Amino acid sequence: MTYRSGRHFLQIPGPSNVPDRILRAMDKPTMDHRGPEFAELGKTVLAGMKQIFKTENPVVIYPASGTGAWEAALVNTLSAGDRVLMCETGQFATLWHGMAAKLGLDAEFIGGDWRHGVDPQAVQQRLSADSDHRIKAVCVVHHETSTGVTSDVAAVRRAIDAAGHPALLLVDTISGLGSVDFRTDEWGVDVAITCSQKGLMMPPGLSFNTISAKALQASRTAGLPRSYWGWDEMLQHNARGYFPYSPATNLLYGLKEAIAMLLEEGLDNVFARHARYSEATRRAVRAWGLEVLSLVPSEHSNVLTAVLMPEGESADRLRAVILEHFDMSLGTGLNKLQDRVFRIGHLGDFNDLTLIGTLAGVEMGLSTAGIAHNKGGVQAALDYLAEVAASGQRSQQQRVA
Repeated sequence: MTYRSGRHFLQIPGPSNVPDRILRAMDKPTMDHRGPEFAELGKTVLAGMKQIFKTENPVVIYPASGTGAWEAALVNTLSAGDRVLMCETGQFATLWHGMAAKLGLDAEFIGGDWRHGVDPQAVQQRLSADSDHRIKAVCVVHHETSTGVTSDVAAVRRAIDAAGHPALLLVDTISGLGSVDFRTDEWGVDVAITCSQKGLMMPPGLSFNTISAKALQASRTAGLPRSYWGWDEMLQHNARGYFPYSPATNLLYGLKEAIAMLLEEGLDNVFARHARYSEATRRAVRAWGLEVLSLVPSEHSNVLTAVLMPEGESADRLRAVILEHFDMSLGTGLNKLQDRVFRIGHLGDFNDLTLIGTLAGVEMGLSTAGIAHNKGGVQAALDYLAEVAASGQRSQQQRVA
């Protein structure tokens, strides 16, 4: 292979680009994970993640992918044969449902079309009909990475409460946390799940559970086998800043830096930045004459945009052309969406010029691949970003005056 100048554009919806600050933070000798210096690191990242999750409840950290945190949430709270209510919003909701079945749970699936989020009314109706409370947990994906659709977690909690049902609420916010607002305690989430390689701007390798008092109580009688995933030993060791087995020490160095970066920018500013880039991207897509997969404006993702290809055109061919000619990776379509969509990731360590470079790569790729489209998508995004910047400058001048 010949050398390619410049930096590869990794614009998949996770893993996201790892900032230099985090890379430098991880680039130091591994410390003794039983020593006093490590205890300070452990306490710092555990406390910091509570801020990111917006919770007062414990957070546990596993050396694992998000899939591990899915399993931890299920095996710590449920017993074989328990019924769980899950909602088909895309590929990752489908995979989580499959895991629940493999673990011996009675996993009921509310069907969906992969273009809409969770229907809170359907959840409420199903729970209201469950008069003997056989359903022990409701499991939803906050932000579906395969589709670019966001579900209203607060509305799901209101639906559970309106039905007067005691089911736990387990929420996957793997691609949402750190990029879009997530309020664990305010929304009544019993177990929230995330991992390191999305909004936390880290390499893959860390995953997380938050644990409400209700979830912790359920774990004391839950019958599914667990050892590695057990909360009890985790919490016992975490109280002193340690872990029950060897932690991913250098990833924790990076996590400490990631938390600092998010808090330095301010979470509300982080969320506003992601919202701005998602709107700019959708304006580009519409200008090209293409269609965003997500159908409901209030459910549009601020993390990624899934774009439907014109009839008869291959999304995988377009992605291959863009990779070959412009050294940029875009997300593939998964399962039902294979070869039908490409996904533009606009999350994590990302600024205006990164977005414009990404959209330019897509627009050039559409032309190079000979796919019918309108020109001007990049310009539409530029116009929007300039409009937002001018509005912000005017607001600042008014505050100064």
